[in-house]
Amino acid sequence: MTQSMTREAALRIGLAARELDGLKPAALVLALADKLGLPLTETKLAAITVEDLREILAAGHAEESCVVGVEGDKLKAAVRLLWGEGVTGSELPPLDAYADGDMPGSIRVACASNNGEELDGHFGSCERFLIYQVSPQAMRLVAVRPTLEADEAEDRNVARAALIGDCQVVYVQSIGGPAAAKVVRAGVHPVKIPRAAGSRQTLERLQEALLTPPPWLARIMGVPAASLEKYAAALEAP
Repeated sequence: MTQSMTREAALRIGLAARELDGLKPAALVLALADKLGLPLTETKLAAITVEDLREILAAGHAEESCVVGVEGDKLKAAVRLLWGEGVTGSELPPLDAYADGDMPGSIRVACASNNGEELDGHFGSCERFLIYQVSPQAMRLVAVRPTLEADEAEDRNVARAALIGDCQVVYVQSIGGPAAAKVVRAGVHPVKIPRAAGSRQTLERLQEALLTPPPWLARIMGVPAASLEKYAAALEAP
């Protein structure tokens, strides 16, 4: 049976239903699935608006001023819960503030994860990818991307690779040869870390490497490799 939602989405929907004067979670799941399609993920829930929820509760026949039996403040509170704001019991780590251009000279890195901010997932089966912006001086968690929707695709490995297609590197516990080839074709360099570890601790080592990058990392960064500088100097010598 196809999984219908992520654990995080189920938690948010349950809390939102409680906010809506005891609406049954199952009823809200069905309504959201009709609006957003399955599977339900936290990414899809983040797109819900107060007007969307008002229409759902009025069976799709609401206008902005209609009464649906739920106060406006409760609708807003429920939407914030669907977005993930103020959710208690969430296993997802909070995002760091980031806007494009904030970290000049940085690269984007994905970490395969199943729990919290751990790097503990296999490429083809992890529940989500944690997306970090990394420079020698700073590291920020900029996105958390569930993989459930990608697994609905005809080629799940291609879909998972596309999910992290804006990254230069992906850290995983393991990845098969065919999947690795698809990741590389998407322009992402896979790195295996066989033992589970904290994502940030692993990326701290990457930060050090950014200062004097080996050839594979220098190619990603578009800079000369530190290990090849002596050979370049010899070639330039008169």
